[in-house]
Amino acid sequence: LEREFSQEQIDEALQAESRDGALELVPSIDRSGHGTAVAAIAAGSNPNLRLRGAAPGAGLLIVKLSQKQNGYPHTTQLMSAVSWSLSKAAKIGQPLVINISYGNCYGPHDGSSLLCRFLDNAAESGRTAICVGCGNEGAAGGHASGQLEKNVADVSSRADGLSGSLQKERETLELIIGEYERTLNIQLWKNYADVFTVILQTPSGQEIIVQPDKNGRQDVLTNGTEVLVYAGQPYSVWQEIFFDLLPRDRYIESGIWTFHLIPEKIVLGSYQLYLPTQQSRSADTRFVRPDPLLTMTIPSTAQKVISVGAIHSYYEAYADFSGRGFTRLTNMVKPDLVAPGVEVMTTTVGGGYAAFTGTSFATPFVTGSAALLMEWGIVRGNDPYLYGEKVKAYLRRGAKKVPGFDEYPNEEVGYGALCTAQSIPKV
Repeated sequence: LEREFSQEQIDEALQAESRDGALELVPSIDRSGHGTAVAAIAAGSNPNLRLRGAAPGAGLLIVKLSQKQNGYPHTTQLMSAVSWSLSKAAKIGQPLVINISYGNCYGPHDGSSLLCRFLDNAAESGRTAICVGCGNEGAAGGHASGQLEKNVADVSSRADGLSGSLQKERETLELIIGEYERTLNIQLWKNYADVFTVILQTPSGQEIIVQPDKNGRQDVLTNGTEVLVYAGQPYSVWQEIFFDLLPRDRYIESGIWTFHLIPEKIVLGSYQLYLPTQQSRSADTRFVRPDPLLTMTIPSTAQKVISVGAIHSYYEAYADFSGRGFTRLTNMVKPDLVAPGVEVMTTTVGGGYAAFTGTSFATPFVTGSAALLMEWGIVRGNDPYLYGEKVKAYLRRGAKKVPGFDEYPNEEVGYGALCTAQSIPKV
């Protein structure tokens, strides 16, 4: 159900004598409080300076994507919301900064996903800047990576498909699946030019052999778990092997699941494995040897958005949960910069204030700052072309150093911490 409420309707609802009366006029509720908190950080107009947003009084276009509490939108919903916002901004003749405090782990993490490419195009539409949170997967244990070496073994003499000297060349990664996990999926991304066999070994010892060059679905029943494997055709130079673990009863088999990677023809050799975001799985489910790099969520890996990580403002320290770059394989500098994202005090649904943590709440600081730059440039006439990549360039140049980091840009904090005052050109 799609409905649009005007500023006049919202103002009338705010002046209603009761909450029920307000909901009759504007029947929409922020059930999770996430959007309310983000909007207040970006543009709240509280007279208390400590609770005021980055761009107080800025006009807001609020787009609700899901009616469920803690619901996750579909990619198509997010794309529709961005398209509507671009159209609305053009209609009212105003520059636009889009805040996306959302991300997931599904995709190639190199900026080539459908959503990333859509946002790159959107960032070039009109007088627009797009700010996206890098996610909270930096310390979540949901990413593992490695490098397969070029092999010299004779692969033509394998008696059982896996024996002999070739078995010694395998690389092993272990995944702990916690108890009471109802479902889990794992993505393995590789260069399509590389050829290697994948063996998934269950905690009970059963081995599932996957040939990535044989496209299609493979369905295997194991002890308590149905394992679906999809070796996909590439839509770019990268190939995905997708593992979907489903319970035969209530829960999938817990314990250590082991991936064995056996090289056959290696050109580049790098590979990445990703789990769903930590909100979607048990805290006990994680790789034994995780890699904290390349943990930015999608779509913060898009090239032309402003990607935002988190710091603890009180200690001026990098927040270890913040998703890290650079982007997979393309080595694109991400994040662009960081902003306060730990214990940020902001507005709650129904009134009152509470502290929120995550890159979702660091992003609106940058969104509000981008709005201030665009107001200075476009609305006040100091620089009518201050939008898009130019906003990113100014924010990068104005970023200040974060204690503990000597080289910039870097994978954790990008070009440094947000500093709006230093980002506005001196004229």
